[in-house]
Amino acid sequence: MGNLPNAQLVKVFDNNLKNPITIYNKLAIRSYFCIDFKIHPNMTFKQMFTSSVGKKLVMAFTGIFLILFLVVHAGLNACIWAMDGGLMFNKAGHFMGSFVVPRVLEIGLFVGIFLHIIQGYMLTLENRSKRKIGYEVNYSKGSKWYSRSMALLGTLLLMFLIMHIYHFWTPSRLGGIGNIKSLNTFNLNGVEYHNLYAEMQLVFTNPYIVILYVLACGSLAYHLAHGFQSAFKTIGVHNKRYHTMISCIGYGFAIIIPLAFAMMPLSFYFHWVN
Repeated sequence: MGNLPNAQLVKVFDNNLKNPITIYNKLAIRSYFCIDFKIHPNMTFKQMFTSSVGKKLVMAFTGIFLILFLVVHAGLNACIWAMDGGLMFNKAGHFMGSFVVPRVLEIGLFVGIFLHIIQGYMLTLENRSKRKIGYEVNYSKGSKWYSRSMALLGTLLLMFLIMHIYHFWTPSRLGGIGNIKSLNTFNLNGVEYHNLYAEMQLVFTNPYIVILYVLACGSLAYHLAHGFQSAFKTIGVHNKRYHTMISCIGYGFAIIIPLAFAMMPLSFYFHWVN
């Protein structure tokens, strides 16, 4: 491709699409954000979920949505360090569970997680079916081990997610968590709040659960180390000028967010919060 004129278009065919996908040669793009491909306008909704290009786009957009969710979730959980006996944390949890907008976004979150998991497994199976006979040359030396183990890391995170839903979401939404009523009716207006803080205190007294949560945060860190950059690259945001910046942000995000989540069970287990 390096010898092609800048204005020349390259035709790339997808086996699942009747029409070719037209992409611009990277050398012809001089904008801030480089677009590797643009979907053929005749691509149907079904093909968005069946073609390899469509699967990668779904993975990218749902991944970015989940990245934004992690920021919100980490910020909400950080309220445990307010050192007020869980009052701020319970208020934040009450807001997320009782108002319409967060509840609608919660539905979108479950849909996004479902699509991300399904498309991830489909891409993995598709790649393996095309590589039943291995390459003569081992290309694994040029990639990180976690970038080749996204399916495994994703499976570990799925197992953790099921456990996390069982511990907190199910009791909160379906009952089983007690209530506290603040004495300060001016600030809380006499409203009863689910005592999620006490639930966290109870769950994280078990050292095995704490270890599993910390290990899950490690899996999340490696998953994000590849997934953050990969998502933006898929949608075309990987211009050379911004490649270093996106890489730094991605690695920083993959360290800070999982570390923040890991500190929560550790803080309860070692009584770093009152």
